[in-house]
Amino acid sequence: MAWKTLDDMDLDGKVVLTRVDINVPVENGQVTDDTRIQRILPTIRDILEAGGMPVLLAHFGRPKGQRVPEMSLSVVRPALEAALGSPVKFAEDCIGGPAKKAVAGLEKGDVLLLENTRFHEGETTNDGSFAASLAALGNVYCNDAFSAAHRAHASTEALAHLLPACAGRLMQAELTALETALGDPERPLVAVVGGAKISTKLDLLGNLVEKVDHLVIGGGMANTFLAAQDIDVGKSLAEHDMADTAREVLDKADEKGCKIVLPSDVVVAREFAAGAEHQVVAADACPPDAMILDAGPETVERITDIFERAKTLIWNGPLGAFEIEPFGAATNAAAKKAAQLSAEGKLISVAGGGDTVAALNKADAAKDFTYISTAGGAFLEWMEGKDLPGVIALSD
Repeated sequence: MAWKTLDDMDLDGKVVLTRVDINVPVENGQVTDDTRIQRILPTIRDILEAGGMPVLLAHFGRPKGQRVPEMSLSVVRPALEAALGSPVKFAEDCIGGPAKKAVAGLEKGDVLLLENTRFHEGETTNDGSFAASLAALGNVYCNDAFSAAHRAHASTEALAHLLPACAGRLMQAELTALETALGDPERPLVAVVGGAKISTKLDLLGNLVEKVDHLVIGGGMANTFLAAQDIDVGKSLAEHDMADTAREVLDKADEKGCKIVLPSDVVVAREFAAGAEHQVVAADACPPDAMILDAGPETVERITDIFERAKTLIWNGPLGAFEIEPFGAATNAAAKKAAQLSAEGKLISVAGGGDTVAALNKADAAKDFTYISTAGGAFLEWMEGKDLPGVIALSD
């Protein structure tokens, strides 16, 4: 798939409508995590350096087409100004008089933030007239919100058809990383998929077994696969009603030549609590009154050995209940190995998903991964092999 970048556009003197994701957490009127703001800075700065005037389009929360004061993007403006190190102008609407007046007053060097696009129902319904009202404000459209690209909304899809369009730096980095990982990867290609339920990741597993050489399955999902093979998992979290589906995935993997890696040993405990008494047992020896909460050391050794021989790694989901010690040991050890190999230039590693990023940060491994996606649903849908409306709209 081909798409244009900022380097392909003439931005000098142009108003660049720039779709960003700054849907950041806020408490007591203060932004508590500015990661998403930091990730859009290269795009804003490159537009400014090229002589363009970035006008930021974004959503905040789910106001459902209503003007909800506590969901105003004005709350994000101070954090955006602090990150940029310069003032940011603000318009109290994203279309109409306030927006037109603010855009008309722009000079080179200015950055303008428009009010929450979701204050208008036409945003989420991908309404053509609403998109046209947005398009009337600018000369160029730049989408830098990969995390919203799986939604066919006016500011992510329809607008791209109305103006010369390109990907911003964050979007460009996301697409390049994912294309490297799944489009034309260096092999062997390994995927780690963890999490609680197989039912939420059926499409993901179905797509991956056709594309990867090894599929490592962890978390509660692994328990379901063990149970599907008539292994007693005690009181472990498992979807016993998904046994047939799990077996279908195993059969498909065998047919496609994908080797599925399930725990051969596990960490079990009688209670799910920090510091709970626990023990390592074979995967088929979970006591009836215990629950599997992590993969064991033998399994970790198998996983890291696979990493050693791999060229590309995709990671989504933890291997165990990493939030509570000591049940994050497997995730920590595997993540540290992947990070080490990546830092040494031996492995291309791409990871994404909320729990995944949290787990890798906890293991102090995220900084050495080749790429960490800040997208949630969009990252997952890309891995599932689905077309993303916001990406398709940018294609040449």
